[in-house]
Amino acid sequence: MAGALKTEAVVLRSLRYGEADRILHLYTPQRGRVSAIAKGVRRTKSRFGGRLEPFFRLQMVLYEAARPRSDLLTVTSAETVDGYRRLREDGPALDSAARACDAVGRLFETDEAHPGVFALLCNELALLDAGAGSQRSHATHANQLAFRLKLLLAAGLAPQLAACAACGEADHLAGFSGSAGGVVCSACEATGFALGEEAHAFMTDALGSALADVPQAGDRALREAERAIHETLAHHAHVRLRPAVPR
Repeated sequence: MAGALKTEAVVLRSLRYGEADRILHLYTPQRGRVSAIAKGVRRTKSRFGGRLEPFFRLQMVLYEAARPRSDLLTVTSAETVDGYRRLREDGPALDSAARACDAVGRLFETDEAHPGVFALLCNELALLDAGAGSQRSHATHANQLAFRLKLLLAAGLAPQLAACAACGEADHLAGFSGSAGGVVCSACEATGFALGEEAHAFMTDALGSALADVPQAGDRALREAERAIHETLAHHAHVRLRPAVPR
């Protein structure tokens, strides 16, 4: 639709283009992921300042030509809603923010509206910002996995965790099968990999808890939960995400 698009957006990525421009990958509540060009933004006297950097939450006006030559919109206005300044001064929080934005950009790469995903991403960035540099840090493996589980739920890909995804058996749940779409019982375990009780409990609790109240789990359980998320995405969305923590 030609004309001006007024929207909030989170900057997922910002790439240099030409001598003075930037290409932005944005996530918006009503247009999903969009790309835009900010002309002249790298000049010293640019009116946009430094606000077109990753992880900024902005109120934007984007222009869409009647007969566009590309999918790029043009940034005509950008005002800061939240710059999440503290997370930019904390390495783990900054890394978690980058992985969260990357996950949203990869899993929700179309222009389909997902206002809940936008709200979830803003909530995650706010939590990382609030806890940056303190003992209340949310830049943890558990937090990133809980965030990804909630993305799966928003995408309609939440794994079956209450009963065997292969046969419906409610007891003796011992494994996880990405192809089946959830936990599997001991009789069907050959289709998946072993999933411990702690990992199963973590995934169930994470889906039912707020991001601020993510349950804790041991390293082995978190690795198993991450594998379950990875295999679900690979089988049902053909998406591969970066590891939830640096390796």
